[in-house]
Amino acid sequence: FAPSSRYGTPEELKELVDEAHRLGITVLLDIVHSHASKNVSDGLNMWDGSDSCYFHSGARGNHDLWDSRLFNYTNWETLRFLLSNLHLWIHEYGFDGFRFDGVTSMLYHNRGLGQGFSGGYHEYFGLNTDTEALVYLMLANQLVHTTLKSGITIAEDVSGMPALCRPVEEGGGGFDYRLAMAVPDMWIKILKEQSDEDWNIGNIIHTLSNRRWQEPCIGYCESHDQALVGDKTIAFWLMDKDMYTG
Repeated sequence: FAPSSRYGTPEELKELVDEAHRLGITVLLDIVHSHASKNVSDGLNMWDGSDSCYFHSGARGNHDLWDSRLFNYTNWETLRFLLSNLHLWIHEYGFDGFRFDGVTSMLYHNRGLGQGFSGGYHEYFGLNTDTEALVYLMLANQLVHTTLKSGITIAEDVSGMPALCRPVEEGGGGFDYRLAMAVPDMWIKILKEQSDEDWNIGNIIHTLSNRRWQEPCIGYCESHDQALVGDKTIAFWLMDKDMYTG
């Protein structure tokens, strides 16, 4: 609910958003409603002395890979907390929408781990689907689009959940766009592992065009995940040391 002081005061953030709008730039916030820090002294975890409250208790409330807590989206207080969070960033700071982080983790009880998604419907509409989280995402999208008529919501989903980017009125998830996460993975793999003459054009075309019918995607070349795991930028893969000498 508060911008980090490392990036200035709340008023300075508002000024930044206003200036971007003056220049015709749309400003989106990367928001994390998929999990939360385990910190006790400065976080939500165990704030009431229990391991639940905003989260599921026991194993379901923990993401072992991320070492973080998982929200209980059936809890009224959790819904009020997360939905009011979206409302605040729109009304107080003037953001134009959100990129929802970790949506794949929210959609499945196994958090999308150890599972490949081929696109078949049987992979999405079964007991592994976390319907509570999916309903929360529908609520969140409904709030954003009702509050902000021109609002934009983007799902960071690698699984290809059908109808995630169709309107809530149609029974969809309500997102405007899905990040085409396979595209940056493809480019970085090509640059790291293949010479130019070995590029498989058919595979490239398939990856660039592989999307759900009538569900808009955002294609991009470079992923922030590559930077987080210590990889190199595309520019460095292409030029490397010649960037400085040639």
